[in-house]
Amino acid sequence: MYLTGFADEAATDLEGQIRATKELGWSRIESRNVNGKNIHDLPDADFELVAAKLQAAGVTVNCFGSAIANWGKKIDEPFDSSLAEAKRAIPRMQKLGTKLIRIMSFAVRDGEDQMERERFRRLRVLQAMFGDAGLTPVHENCMNYGGMSWKHTLRLIEEVPGLKLVFDTGNPVFSQDHTQAPPRPMQCAWEFYRNVREHIAYVHIKDGRWDAAAKKSVFTFAGEGDAEVPRIVLDLLRSGYDGGFSMEPHLAVVHHDPKLTAPEAIKYANYVDYGRRFQALLADACRQAGRKAI
Repeated sequence: MYLTGFADEAATDLEGQIRATKELGWSRIESRNVNGKNIHDLPDADFELVAAKLQAAGVTVNCFGSAIANWGKKIDEPFDSSLAEAKRAIPRMQKLGTKLIRIMSFAVRDGEDQMERERFRRLRVLQAMFGDAGLTPVHENCMNYGGMSWKHTLRLIEEVPGLKLVFDTGNPVFSQDHTQAPPRPMQCAWEFYRNVREHIAYVHIKDGRWDAAAKKSVFTFAGEGDAEVPRIVLDLLRSGYDGGFSMEPHLAVVHHDPKLTAPEAIKYANYVDYGRRFQALLADACRQAGRKAI
C-alpha cells in the first residue's frame, strides 16, 4: 500500500511537484502534466530531463495519468491520437519503471447510440498494446462511457479481457446515472464502488458535492463530501487492498477547467494539506481494519 498523487495540482514544474511529494514524505508521483504538457506528449529532450531529475531526487512515477481515450476524444472520430499517445507512452513507462497507465473509454455521445462495439474494439487494442509490453492499463470512471454507470464499467470489463480499474471515489458524485431515464439523478459513490470492487487495481481520492441549484461540482477535502471516502477506504482495507491511493484534490485548480486557476503557492499548500489530511483519514481506517498504517 502506498500514497501518491497528481502532483501537477501542486506545481506546474517538475521541481515543485518533487518538492511537494517529498514534503509529504512520499516517493511516488502519478504523472500527468509537466509544464503544461502530458508526460506522453513532452518532446524527447524534455522527457529525458524529467527522467534524470526524478532519478536524482529518488522519486518514481507509479502511474501515467494519460489522455488516452479520454473525454476529449470522440468515438466517431479517428483512433489515431490515442494510438499515438499509447505508442509514445510505452517506451517512456519502461524507461521510468512505471507499470500503470490511466486510460478512459472516449467521450459520451448525445443520444442512445454509444457505438459500443467500436469502443470495445479500441479498448481491446489498447489493452493488448500495453499488456504485450508488460504494462497495466487501468480504466477510470470519468466523463466517458465507463463512467456512465457501474453497469457500463462492468460491460467494459466483460468486453475487454484483462482490463483493470482505477476507481475515482469522487466522480460518481458529479456524474449522471445513465441507467436512469431523464432527468437522471447523480450516481452513488458507494453503489458504484461496491459493484466494481473486485476489479479495482488502483484508487483516485477525490471528494465533493453536487450543487444541483448551480449545476456545478463543489470539491472538498477527502471525507468532507458525498463520496463516502472513509467508508470506501475502510472497506478496501478490510478487503485486503494493498495498492495505491492517489490524491486528485481539484480544490485549488481543476485540471480540465481552464477557468479555475490559482497562484502556484496556493496550489502547492492546498495539495500538501490535502495529502496530510488523507494520511490522517487512512491512519484511522487502518486502525479500524487492523492494518498497519503507512
